[in-house]
Amino acid sequence: KTVKSKVGDRVALPCCKIPSSESLQNYRVYWQKTTMEVVLAYDYGEKISRNEQYDNRTEMDGRNLTLWISPVEIRDNGSYDCVVQHRKSSQNPVVLFCVEHVTLFVTADFSKPDVTAEVAADSCESTEVLVTCSSHGGFVKPRISGALNNKSVVWAASWVSASGLSTYSVTAKLWLNVTKDSSFTCSVEYNGLVRSTSLLLNKTNDCIILPAPARYNIITASTIIIVLFLLAVTLTARCLPRRACCRCCKPHDPVEEGMKDHTKAPPSSKATPGTSAV
Repeated sequence: KTVKSKVGDRVALPCCKIPSSESLQNYRVYWQKTTMEVVLAYDYGEKISRNEQYDNRTEMDGRNLTLWISPVEIRDNGSYDCVVQHRKSSQNPVVLFCVEHVTLFVTADFSKPDVTAEVAADSCESTEVLVTCSSHGGFVKPRISGALNNKSVVWAASWVSASGLSTYSVTAKLWLNVTKDSSFTCSVEYNGLVRSTSLLLNKTNDCIILPAPARYNIITASTIIIVLFLLAVTLTARCLPRRACCRCCKPHDPVEEGMKDHTKAPPSSKATPGTSAV
């Protein structure tokens, strides 16, 4: 028989049933792994085994001998045997009543795939995109697949972490030539389950000639301002002294001043009617 369960769940492993007319005290029951590791055992209706790995996580139904495990762990994955022996009397040896083989498949959900896209930095005209997909925390060993616009693609590289009785991690990478807007889907498959994530890949832009960096524009503007300032200072230094001292700076010429005095009109003398010359 096959039973499936997830980590953290409560699972029941079935065994054969004893007749309703009889008691568990007439039977000896062993639940063990095929590795001969005893999980739980009863004799005369009393528990006779102790396993630290399963203590406080297992119990058995006294009528149908079902083994309950809770919470389920990854290490519980594997095959189990339920061996039941009947005691006819204290004098007679035990007789094999039944043996049940049960396989428990334990799974753990993977995280939702994380899909990222990185544009190649070699050239602004490049259409290549590096797509990376990763997922972790799952069990059993996964299979990772990819599809571009619903068409299957082959991963350039993929890695699955080694795992014994622990969860797996998976990562895959792929270079894509994106010439138009496209949809990429990454899927992680495990034990019949699938988790997927889709990502829209936009076409990369064509080359654009970028303007000169701002720092060069600032330097150019600063240089022009400084030149204009120095020019203004120079012109001001030349003009202000001439305007302030244009009169005081002329040379003193006594001849010129004498001629100016002689050329001045004499004061007018008007004779009044009542006066006469002596």
